[in-house]
Amino acid sequence: MSPYAVDELILGSTDAVRVPLIGQALCAGFPSPADDFLEGALELPRWLVPNPPATFLMQIRGESMRGAGIYDRDLVCIDRSLLAEDGSVVVAVVDGQLSCKRYRVVGNRARLDFDNPEMPTFAVDEYGEVEIWGVLRFSIRWHLARARLS
Repeated sequence: MSPYAVDELILGSTDAVRVPLIGQALCAGFPSPADDFLEGALELPRWLVPNPPATFLMQIRGESMRGAGIYDRDLVCIDRSLLAEDGSVVVAVVDGQLSCKRYRVVGNRARLDFDNPEMPTFAVDEYGEVEIWGVLRFSIRWHLARARLS
């Protein structure tokens, strides 16, 4: 399903879905959001979440994706049903750790890039083990002082 265009949004719709917010404790190969890893859930408009069973939210730590407009403590919405394409922002399990990266394909070689010029680029095959875990659908950013999530 392609992203919605502004003129396709159903304004005033009361349809909402609960999207799980995943905590920091995640292990490699973790197949889907499970209750042991939930910090809660947010209700979001249905048009933002076309595939609720494959969708979750996660808080970003660090500045490695600032070139994509994703900053420390932003929330990202990840859809596990989407396939990564060249240029997608993805969540990948890299050597057992979840990481947000830009997925790039150059020729027949895939790589994961930071969207921060101060950080290095690595070919996927340079990592020990990599699994693309989902594609970012959107991010949520506060422009005022932020309270703690709880």
